[in-house]
Amino acid sequence: MTTRILTVGAPALLVGVSVGALLAQAPATPPSLPTPPSLPYFVGNALGLPIEPTTPGPFAPMSPQVKVYGAIYSAESCAYDPSRNLIIVPNRGVPQNVQQNNAWVSLLNHDGSVHTARWIGVQNAGAPRAALTPPLVLNEPYGSDVANGTLYLADRDGSTSPQDKGVAVIRRFTLATGAPAGETRVPAVEWFNDIAVAADGTVYGTVTGGATDADAATWQVWRIPAQGEASIVVQGAPLKRPNGIAIDGDGNLVVVNMLSPDVLTLSPAGRLLKTAQAAQAGNDGIVILRDGTTYVSSVLNGGVSRLRPGQPATLIAQNIPNAASMCYDAGAHQLVIPMNANNALAFVPLDPK
Repeated sequence: MTTRILTVGAPALLVGVSVGALLAQAPATPPSLPTPPSLPYFVGNALGLPIEPTTPGPFAPMSPQVKVYGAIYSAESCAYDPSRNLIIVPNRGVPQNVQQNNAWVSLLNHDGSVHTARWIGVQNAGAPRAALTPPLVLNEPYGSDVANGTLYLADRDGSTSPQDKGVAVIRRFTLATGAPAGETRVPAVEWFNDIAVAADGTVYGTVTGGATDADAATWQVWRIPAQGEASIVVQGAPLKRPNGIAIDGDGNLVVVNMLSPDVLTLSPAGRLLKTAQAAQAGNDGIVILRDGTTYVSSVLNGGVSRLRPGQPATLIAQNIPNAASMCYDAGAHQLVIPMNANNALAFVPLDPK
């Protein structure tokens, strides 16, 4: 090994002396900062409510007939593919301010096992997706629906920073191939929570808005036609933080609220036709079967309400954490409920047909 001797010139020596003098004048320790409050270490509860053991109240386990499987990431909704007889699950991936174009879509079997881990979005974000023909853009999909051989996703662009306003985008994909099939941007909306698609391809989307009565103007249902301008169908009351939306057998809109147990049936023009009550408030998901039976999931309270025509609502499952925008798996006659913060799905078997 060769030893090297470094000779320091006068200018460098003076700099060193000056730096040393400054260091000598600096305080020995930095100013003390406020000590953050000490919290006990804890792990999460088993599946049930409350999710965290530090939350007041007794723990209640999830209903025993509900089965949960993982293998998805931050899913807010799901849809059923009648051609493949599979469950479609959009994974939101990381937020836009972490990485753009990071989302993907999985296909699952009826038992929750994975059929295709990454169906749409197997390519990495960035150049691999941009180089595709057509390019793939899928950022943070929330609501989803399938109609006329097309998968519709409520996505958004922007939101990469506090200064970058989000723009809602309805993205369409051909169900047979998964290829992008066009998009509709709605610049007046930052993001849609849930969507439902009519037979003619018109998309209806909810804007959940703020959490107090003072925010009523932000509670909205929009119509996004296949061609033409998007417009507001309903704004404010009777909406009360609208979340899930579906279309019934008569072509009417059915909307559930976060701030009330109301299940609102509206005409396509937005006129209130009737109001029913779910067994809980804080609702997110809604499924309507052909016979009119309606199921509603509460993302805040964890229950699944069943509303049969002319009968009061009953709870068929309880204490499902983060029970988001569910879908109906017709091939297995069951509800599939994304548990977004848990990166999992809950499966609720229904009574025999």
